[in-house]
Amino acid sequence: MEMGKKIKIGARYVGEGEETFVVAEVSANHLQDYDRAAAIIGAAKEAGADAVKLQTYTPDTITLDCDNDYFQITQGTIWDGTTLHKLYETAYTPWEWQPKLMKLANELGMECFSSPFDETAVDFMKEMDMPAYKVASFEINDIPLIRKIARIGKPVIFATGIAYLEDIERAVRVCREEGNEQIILLKCTSTYPSPYEDMNLKVIPNMAEVFSCVTGLSDHSMGTAVAVGSVALGAKMVEKHLTLSRADGGPDAAFSMEPEEFKQMVKDIRIVEKALGKVTYELTEKQKKSREDGRSLFVVKDIKAGEEFSKENIRSIRPAFGMHTMYYDEILGQKAKTDIAAGTPLDWKYIE
Repeated sequence: MEMGKKIKIGARYVGEGEETFVVAEVSANHLQDYDRAAAIIGAAKEAGADAVKLQTYTPDTITLDCDNDYFQITQGTIWDGTTLHKLYETAYTPWEWQPKLMKLANELGMECFSSPFDETAVDFMKEMDMPAYKVASFEINDIPLIRKIARIGKPVIFATGIAYLEDIERAVRVCREEGNEQIILLKCTSTYPSPYEDMNLKVIPNMAEVFSCVTGLSDHSMGTAVAVGSVALGAKMVEKHLTLSRADGGPDAAFSMEPEEFKQMVKDIRIVEKALGKVTYELTEKQKKSREDGRSLFVVKDIKAGEEFSKENIRSIRPAFGMHTMYYDEILGQKAKTDIAAGTPLDWKYIE
């Protein structure tokens, strides 16, 4: 990634030198209840999210109402046994809710954006003046859709959960062909929940280098560890699904975070950000003081004037008030100028 590269989403900057942009994905966790969707947005604010994300589609804009084998879900997912259309009937977020949910998020001081799944959804989001557009993992190969999104000129966020390298290259190229350099690439693993061993977080800094883009993580794994670890590898955006309670069920509940878990994740991310710091070999004032507890050369046995320094009467020990240990071999065999008591820090003034 280019040094200092930042992208503005609404009133916030995402990228180098900024806090990690934490996004709460509402997805299907509203369970077709507007008040629940609003409650999730409120919980996101309380948990420390910077933004909430919606999904803008209907069952008919994303797939066909068809029961043949092509439309059966049989990939070994938590949704196996139903059709795409039936799944999306329960999962979609009614469009009439979305302006109200966006207003609520904004009033709470968060950004709100969405994933469009067809051209009508892009137009709808444009009418709402959403500050960013996220291309879901399964849409990264929808080139006409990506081209239409890119032309709007707002930031484009790509999830890469089913993408080969050439898919990412093509998507980024299409954006840039349309004059849009505001690209964020999210490492993603499109299994639900995602096994830890399949996450490959090392891709995050690699994508930043290869594509000169801001990068982050769209995380479907359980717990906070993967998301927090991604920040140490350079993730500038972290997205996790949020629900009020996994026990309430729903299409996405099994891999969603509950509010207290989300809050802990944000807290841990902020700790890691502080701990990452900067590349420096300077010491703080406290660290400088702590150097007194380092090693140095001390007299460990009473020495008479004229007596030779030996391994028996001088040693490298803590604390660090004596001579530097690098002089140890040089001093062995030399003679003491005066009597020296055990416990005395060694100094050149005692050496003939």
